Amino acid sequence: MAYLAIDLITQAYYLSQVVSRGLQTVSGEQISDGLFLLNNLLDFKNSDLREIPYYQEFIFNTVQGQEMYSIPGLLSVDTMTFNIGSVRYAMSEETRAGYFGQYRIDNVQSLPFQYRMERTLDGMDVFMYFIPSQVFVMKIWGKFGLTSVTLQQDMSLVYDLFFIEYLRYALAQYICSEWGATFPDQSAMKLAQLEKKIMDVSPPDLSLHNLNYFGNAPGLDWQVINLSGGWLPY
Repeated sequence: MAYLAIDLITQAYYLSQVVSRGLQTVSGEQISDGLFLLNNLLDFKNSDLREIPYYQEFIFNTVQGQEMYSIPGLLSVDTMTFNIGSVRYAMSEETRAGYFGQYRIDNVQSLPFQYRMERTLDGMDVFMYFIPSQVFVMKIWGKFGLTSVTLQQDMSLVYDLFFIEYLRYALAQYICSEWGATFPDQSAMKLAQLEKKIMDVSPPDLSLHNLNYFGNAPGLDWQVINLSGGWLPY
């Protein structure tokens, strides 16, 4: 069943008790204010990745000689790989200082074994090294979320009802703060309950991996570059 953003806003006003259910209707001005607050809420929640439980695979193709790619809606990355036919190759994430601040030959085109993600407006940019030497099928597993919505947007196409219910309580709290009203204690307790459950839905993978020359994804030093051309194992 569709759950439009305007329905979420209307129900949040009733939950906040700023508008009395059955006695008053939510006005057009209140709907506009509610949409503004909802978009602010969505954008703020995306800054705390613990409260976004949705992991998703994103597949795209590289362009030969192109280092940077923009991924809309991407909030964080857990893994990134690329395929040559049916064979999947692992990539290692590099630090900002390691990717942008270390010595390297910038124009080398080969297999892209390192990547760096940077947050941008409404998504992330991914940088790859080596620069792709051909078209590769890239696969990202990461967290995605809405950064803004329109009134007639069906939020149930992106979020489960349990997460929309969480947003309804969070938006009601925002509305109370905006109107200088007191958020009901019972609703505040319910919001805290929902928030705690949301963080446990899809916990991050905290497993550790050691990098060495006898396992996967060794460092890109002169031995790897000159002896293998990027192909592993060599």
